[in-house]
Amino acid sequence: MKHSEFARAVADEFGALGGALVRDLVLDDLGVTAQQALAAGVRPRDVWVSLCRAMDVPPVRIPGAGRPEPKN
Repeated sequence: MKHSEFARAVADEFGALGGALVRDLVLDDLGVTAQQALAAGVRPRDVWVSLCRAMDVPPVRIPGAGRPEPKN
């Protein structure tokens, strides 16, 4: 997962709340916010999974999120 795919997955799953979650929610798995984890070099996929766990996203929606947009 690339950073752009992470951003798209957050927007798709959490909508308008996504930015606040990434910026403010401390993820138990990582001990920092998603924004801090990404800045520290944690893989976007790992941050995505941690964010989903923290927000009780159903497991069925975690693997497919963040797929690249189809090319025209």
